[in-house]
Amino acid sequence: MKHLRNTLGSVTAIVVAATIAMPASAAWAHSDGSGRSGYGRADLQRGLDEMVRADGVVGAQATLVKGEHRTSVRSGTAELGTGRAMPDQGYFRMGSNTKTFVSTVVLQLVGEGRIRLDDTVDDWLPGVVEGNGHDGSRITVRQLLQHTSGLPDYAAKLPVLDENEFQERRFDHYAPRDLIRLALRDKPLFEPGEGWSYSNTGYILAGLIIQKATGHHWSDEVRTRIIEPLGLKDTYSPGRRTGLPQPHAKAYQQFKPEGPLVESTELSMTWGGAAGDLITTRNDLTRFWQKLLGGKLLAPKQMAQMLKTVPAPEEGETSVKQEMGLGIFKTRLSCGGSYWGHGGTTLGHLNGNGFVDKGKKGVLVMRSTNVAAEDRDDRTDRLIDDALCKTK
Repeated sequence: MKHLRNTLGSVTAIVVAATIAMPASAAWAHSDGSGRSGYGRADLQRGLDEMVRADGVVGAQATLVKGEHRTSVRSGTAELGTGRAMPDQGYFRMGSNTKTFVSTVVLQLVGEGRIRLDDTVDDWLPGVVEGNGHDGSRITVRQLLQHTSGLPDYAAKLPVLDENEFQERRFDHYAPRDLIRLALRDKPLFEPGEGWSYSNTGYILAGLIIQKATGHHWSDEVRTRIIEPLGLKDTYSPGRRTGLPQPHAKAYQQFKPEGPLVESTELSMTWGGAAGDLITTRNDLTRFWQKLLGGKLLAPKQMAQMLKTVPAPEEGETSVKQEMGLGIFKTRLSCGGSYWGHGGTTLGHLNGNGFVDKGKKGVLVMRSTNVAAEDRDDRTDRLIDDALCKTK
């Protein structure tokens, strides 16, 4: 299943990107060594190698979680045209996975009685959402987090996502209200609560509501409420900084099918903001998902609110395979049941993840290349599904 809606700056295309030859893959870390039957290191490696080969990805890594044990593998290289291996614990941009962090903070504030999910945007940000058919007095915080607000997505209007403007505009700075104004140029997609459409705009507004409720920037609340308590030492919001710390793989964006891979490691992510600017590593992001789904960040009532879902159909889909909670997706497994997670994409980075059994079992995949193909997410989705269905 495609996750174009789960992204910031997805590039839609109609054919599969040309395959890039890759050197032999390598693995790191230690599996549980138990020799138990089921999905293991070799299976994870094969799935990742196939994804890299077929999708033309420069480098990728994956982590499989089984209880206290983690198995991690890598494939491809850290830089196009070199034999440099993908770094262990390399930094990457998590993209829309940021939304789950932001939603968690909002729900913590709900639990403290400082925000209500049925508060309207105008209750917190009067006059910010108005004009062109928009009315912030009719849009609730819940709808922002669940993508049922009807607000258009600003991402399609960003010059940095245009191949012809990328190099000139990659370091442009955006304030949150700049992004909101871009979105409001279009009319509402539907009446609030009467449909579903993925919108980064809702999370920019959620970040401003966090700031209004606490007096602190949304990223400061994420840091003090999530990052520091969980010991996520390699996760942070870059603000106006444009680079990645070492070690990291170089990131590559393909803007059109069979087009060149454009190096995109350094850029401003102020256009992501509360919708997608966080930087992390595989260990940190895995730990976040395990602790969140294990009940360590939210009280039971707020956890139940997060996991209460609505259908989240793909365009043209006849059988809905995903549902949307508050900052979290529920995706159907081919073997029955479902998993929780939230993918993320930026210019050059893509990650997918899925967890079951309250975070005790899961898989996380990170790619350093965002290719322009309609089926861009299919092999990542298949790897996640295979791992969760076959892991004992």
